Amino acid sequence: MRRLPSLNALRAFEAAGRHGRMTLAAEELHVTHSAISRQVQHLEDLLGVALFAGPKNRMQLTGAGATLLAGLSLAFDQMDLAVRSVADTAEGPLDVSCPGTFTMRWLIPRLYRFSDTYPDIEVRLSASSQAVDFQRDAFDVAIRAAPGSWPLDAEVIELFPERIGPVISPKLYDRHGGNLEKFTLLHTRSRRHAWQVWGSQAGAAVTDEEGVEYEHFYFMIEAALSGLGICIAPWPMVSDDLASGRLVAPYGFVGSGQSYVVVRRNRQHRKSQFFCDWLVEEARQFESLALPSA
Repeated sequence: MRRLPSLNALRAFEAAGRHGRMTLAAEELHVTHSAISRQVQHLEDLLGVALFAGPKNRMQLTGAGATLLAGLSLAFDQMDLAVRSVADTAEGPLDVSCPGTFTMRWLIPRLYRFSDTYPDIEVRLSASSQAVDFQRDAFDVAIRAAPGSWPLDAEVIELFPERIGPVISPKLYDRHGGNLEKFTLLHTRSRRHAWQVWGSQAGAAVTDEEGVEYEHFYFMIEAALSGLGICIAPWPMVSDDLASGRLVAPYGFVGSGQSYVVVRRNRQHRKSQFFCDWLVEEARQFESLALPSA
């Protein structure tokens, strides 16, 4: 049988310790500053140790307080995950995990349409390309590139196949008359052999040993936009830039052998169902757009 202090006292201390100020804890929990102070004092009396030290406007956690805060924060996070894993509401936050560049260049520019349709659902985005593990991670839905390794209890829905091709700023392209050998090849660490993949699919002889390498995919695309060279990019990442004329794709796109999928927990909450249905429709409309041809 567990003999724990009151949940209100633990919540008050955890919020105060996390924020470092009782006024902020009071705002978060929608109570008064004095209520937080009384709960923390009650907890200290019950435990027989001081949890905070110093003046009220510059309070610091004691060693005991820091130890307790670490355990409580983890426990409350686990409780939150457990509650959300069984709750079936059409309101509240929906946590979505997605690769960073795809999030910035495809998902976010379209997300307002979901918010317009479902204003009561707050979509919280986190950037990740790691393997999906719903036992480890707190998100409800993940967008990933396939093929991949998926949890046995997950539903996987294909959005669209990936197509890749060289993109370049129109000014730089016009300067060299379309001669690929004249351009600086841009690379990214996450897809170091993208030029070889495109070359083999497009029947073009490309040597990818030279050029400039960038740590992140979006750095490389920004470099291409700035006229620093030519890069291989997936169609979803650059479609808006091609439509606006900021980039051109003079050599066309080819299939990369990958596709984009949405992965969600087997327990199908209404809000995740709404989001996945919306994603599938957005993907269908996106696929209907005409790809630039060589």
